[in-house]
Amino acid sequence: MAERWTAQWKELYAEVVTSGLCTGCAGCVVVCPHDVLSYNDKDGIYKPFHIEEELGPDNCVHGEKGCTSCTRACPRFRAWEPEVDKFLFGRARDPKELSGISKDVILARASDDMVHKMGQDGGLVSAILIWCLEKGYIDAALVSYLEGDGSTWKAIPGVAKTRDDVLRGAGSRYTYSSNTMAYDEAIAGGAEKVALVGMGCQTSSPPVMNARKVGKVGRRFALNVGLLCSKTFDDAIFEELFEAKYGLKKQDMQKMNIKGVFQIWMKNGDYHEIDLKECHQWTREGCKLCPDFAAEHADISTGGIGEFSDWTLTVVRTDLGREILIKMLEDGSIIGRPGDDDPGAIDLMRRLSTVSRRRWPDWAPVQEPKLGVPPPKPKKKAAAPAPA
Repeated sequence: MAERWTAQWKELYAEVVTSGLCTGCAGCVVVCPHDVLSYNDKDGIYKPFHIEEELGPDNCVHGEKGCTSCTRACPRFRAWEPEVDKFLFGRARDPKELSGISKDVILARASDDMVHKMGQDGGLVSAILIWCLEKGYIDAALVSYLEGDGSTWKAIPGVAKTRDDVLRGAGSRYTYSSNTMAYDEAIAGGAEKVALVGMGCQTSSPPVMNARKVGKVGRRFALNVGLLCSKTFDDAIFEELFEAKYGLKKQDMQKMNIKGVFQIWMKNGDYHEIDLKECHQWTREGCKLCPDFAAEHADISTGGIGEFSDWTLTVVRTDLGREILIKMLEDGSIIGRPGDDDPGAIDLMRRLSTVSRRRWPDWAPVQEPKLGVPPPKPKKKAAAPAPA
């Protein structure tokens, strides 16, 4: 008989929120049935916090009375990885499956020229969302937009319900947006079947909710599209690095991407590359211990890595993900080719997944994310100088 789940905000606060494991996915905030959790996305914090005064920030009156919703929704609380693996795939991850359990790996791109052009890399995610909205798989998608006219490059969560909405949110930011926080807006707008687009830290939350039986919030997530992600950066990187060192003002930026370097296109047509090592100190706090590069619990995981910059590396993980992609290939909504056409991309995904899994700390309550992870190769010592 399964042990009764009793963990509440008090345990979540101690084990995740203040320990360094919290990624800022906001799953706990979204499911809170008493509206006593809020979310701080200012000054690079990106963390939930408790707003009731009675027991302070580290405990919850409702939790003391038996409410456990927040811990049931957290994709970093205790044995989250094997629980979700068994829920989604019927088994735990094999130690060799460092980029997660999958069915197929292909290269794909949008067939629609406009979607392909406006989307990042192959425009695949935009194509999937547009198709699923048109075919009734989903009523709305939780995505990110740029606030205001886009000149601040501040990423904010929002809801896409039409083709135009999807295309308005296309492209990458590399700063953080907790897209789950748009859930209430989607439901208030009448959505019953919601898609989530996000990095692994976010896309593990809906299946955690369902595996731990958190209730109707989890059941409303009808599609989960994951984005391969090594890290995101604090918003301060714009002023403190890009502008201060290179004179690149964010209001003058047109597009950005990461392909081994940080690529920035300016509105005047200029193009710049910045070494990722220079960006390291602006790594968002919630990314530093995250073990999931490959969005291992999404229905479909996608990323613009590898040799072909206009194709998306696409990892099919669930039966739903396979069903959608097969139908899109059959009706010509997307174009596909074998993943083996770019073996370097698959190898890179596995290597970056290994690097991310090494982040998981030895002091964490469970160690499954590090299962099968080889130790890092020792760095070569510099040769001793020749004697004079």
